[in-house]
Amino acid sequence: MLDKFQDPQGDAVDVLNEYKEEIPAFYRNMLLIRKFEEQCGRLYMEQKIKGFLHLYIGEEAIATGAISALRDDDYIITHYRDHGHALARGLDAGAVMAELMGKATGCSGGKGGSMHLFDVSKGFMGGHAIVGAHLPIAVGLAFAIKQQKKDSAVLCFFGDGAVNQGEFHEAMNLSAVWNLPVLFVLENNLYGMGSHVSRTHAAGPDMYKIAESYNMGTLQVDGMDVIDVRHHVDKALEHLRKGEGPLFLEAKTYRFRGHSMADPSAYRDSSEVVEWQTKDPIDNLAKLAIQYNIFEESDLEKIDKEVQESVDDAIAFADGSDEPDMTELYNNIYENI
Repeated sequence: MLDKFQDPQGDAVDVLNEYKEEIPAFYRNMLLIRKFEEQCGRLYMEQKIKGFLHLYIGEEAIATGAISALRDDDYIITHYRDHGHALARGLDAGAVMAELMGKATGCSGGKGGSMHLFDVSKGFMGGHAIVGAHLPIAVGLAFAIKQQKKDSAVLCFFGDGAVNQGEFHEAMNLSAVWNLPVLFVLENNLYGMGSHVSRTHAAGPDMYKIAESYNMGTLQVDGMDVIDVRHHVDKALEHLRKGEGPLFLEAKTYRFRGHSMADPSAYRDSSEVVEWQTKDPIDNLAKLAIQYNIFEESDLEKIDKEVQESVDDAIAFADGSDEPDMTELYNNIYENI
């Protein structure tokens, strides 16, 4: 069903010019995610962040490109590698860092941690720790939009591991049957924990073809290219807002770190990592911007300094915040009836 969604990118310079004014924001946002995540890794080693920690380093172009296309009344729901999505949606970096440190000023009150970042005021309906469990919730959000006769959309992120879950197929089928405004975005970083996709998926390298069986428009994009992601998500949202049904987008990407901070990543050859690092979305956007006179080296240095300061401020805010009061254990759990 590629014909329902396919939009050839055409001339690269034309597409670049289409987003020329937004490239500084793309660069700044991706750099914020990268620096934030690098500091999270350090703080985890210092035991200021505890529990599980899954870093988004290498995948910044997907969150930045896709989420920058959304309106304020759209929704996002995602998996446990959620820091990048939260920052791209505009959640306060201090509140996110405080949540990671388990502080009362965190966006989930310090009770959610790394995998459960929420901000309903921004339509950010959370990171979810159970693989694939959030896909049916995305369908529910999209169903509510349709019932209210709105033209909002739901952006649902998930990893390649979720494709093996029953909830994935249930969500795909029901969204197609009900013709719902949800864009399923598969962040295919090639590894489900320590297993390469070639060992776990019959679809092989082109996992987007799975969606064709649900009579759904599908597309594969370069998840290391923020402009490519943004261009195609723009086209997808036009489709959704017209009430033309759900779509499936596979973004091919790569995580530069292990599955989590507990993962030494010994199952990957170092040469593979080095090869993918040549596709670094931040470095390559900077080179492109300089090539087309959008940036100068001094602009990059200025943005780098400003972003580092904002991350330092977020850490200081979280470090200085109080832990939740023990009475918070009993709040926002269940309502007695």
